[in-house]
Amino acid sequence: MTDLADREWRLIREESRPGPTCMALDAVAAETAAAGGPRTVRVYQWAPSTLSLGYRTDPAAVDWAGCRERGVSVVRRPTGGGAIYHDEHGDVSYSVIAPAEELPGDLMETYELLCEPLLSACAAMGVPAGFAEQERPAVHEPACYLRGVSPAHDVVYEGRKLSGNAQYRRRDSVIQHGSLTYSATPEATLACFAELPAEVTPERFRERVTAIDEHADLSRAAAVERLEEALAAWADAEEGAWTDAELERAREIADRKFDSDRWNRAREDPLEG
Repeated sequence: MTDLADREWRLIREESRPGPTCMALDAVAAETAAAGGPRTVRVYQWAPSTLSLGYRTDPAAVDWAGCRERGVSVVRRPTGGGAIYHDEHGDVSYSVIAPAEELPGDLMETYELLCEPLLSACAAMGVPAGFAEQERPAVHEPACYLRGVSPAHDVVYEGRKLSGNAQYRRRDSVIQHGSLTYSATPEATLACFAELPAEVTPERFRERVTAIDEHADLSRAAAVERLEEALAAWADAEEGAWTDAELERAREIADRKFDSDRWNRAREDPLEG
């Protein structure tokens, strides 16, 4: 760890929140850090299960009606990459948020730095994952876990993808968030997408993606605890909580942006005019 550990960090332990609120709280944490408040490491659960679209994901790739019928919400992230199905049980998500001036200017250096606690957590779970050693071609470009594998930010175990991570670099802050697969859900994942090619099957998904529960006799709650511990140790963070003002601001951002068709379907930011 760098001198980041000398700064004020808080750990927000796992919370279960709707997709728009999950993304709004990242934005709020970035505002807080940029304004001189604590930096944040957090773990969260998407409830209900949610398909999060990458910033440039084509909305035509999504089976909107099917997601609605199955109770799966859809929200667009500000970060790049493909769409990720965050199963309420199978997914564990995290974020690291700090002022931009305190992090390396180089994107890849920042990825390596901010993924350190994720890799430590995987090792503590008995699944010593690492960055991919070589690139692999895409199976289905709109789906994050089936996109081309990149050594820059894709975390794999025994050659199969375990975690996807993405960064959003604002002028005054950096948000890195990621999805760790606790239990793979190929059928539910693929059901979120429209018009899949014939070769994109649950079997191909399993060949490409792995999960914590495939390799370790560990409950989801224990996996979450390992990730929380790793994040807290990495940042020397104290357990904390959102302020009332932050929660109110998150409700505003969720309502105006992350829960709006203008953002999710048209990629137009209502907060920018």
